[in-house]
Amino acid sequence: MELTLSTPALLFSTASLLLLGFTNRFTATAKVIRDLHAEYRVDPKSMNNIILIEQIRSLQFRVLLIRNMQFLGVSSLFLSILCMIFIYLEYQIAAGWIFGIALFLQAGALAISVFEITISIEALKIELSDMEHVLGQQSTVRRLRDVLRWINRKKR
Repeated sequence: MELTLSTPALLFSTASLLLLGFTNRFTATAKVIRDLHAEYRVDPKSMNNIILIEQIRSLQFRVLLIRNMQFLGVSSLFLSILCMIFIYLEYQIAAGWIFGIALFLQAGALAISVFEITISIEALKIELSDMEHVLGQQSTVRRLRDVLRWINRKKR
C-alpha cells in the first residue's frame, strides 16, 4: 500500500475536532473543580462535604484522563505531519509505520474519552444522590453518608 500526502492529512480534521472537544471538557471540568472547592472552603467540617470531596476526587482523575487524551491527540497530529514529511521524502515504509502509530494514538485518545465519559456519568450519579428518594435508588454516596453518621454516633 502506498500512502499519498492526502492520506495522513485526513487525520488533521478529526484530530483538530477531537482536541477542541477535549479542551472544552478540560475547561468545563476545571470550572466545576474550582466551584466545588470554593463551596468546600465555606464550611470544611460539613457532612455535605463528603459529596464534594468525592466529586473533586472524581474530577481530579477526569482531568488526568483529559490531559492524556490531549497528549495522544496532539501526538497523533504530530506524527501525521511527520508521516507527510516522510512521504514527501519518499520514505514509504517509514511513512506507513508512522501513519499506523498515529492511528493507534488517535484510537487511544478515543478509548480514554469513552472511559472518561463513564466516569462523568458516575459523577452525575453522585450529584443526583440527594434526589434518590425521588429517583427510587439508594446511591453509594448515601450509603457512605449513613455509615459515617453511624460512626459519629458510636463515637459519642
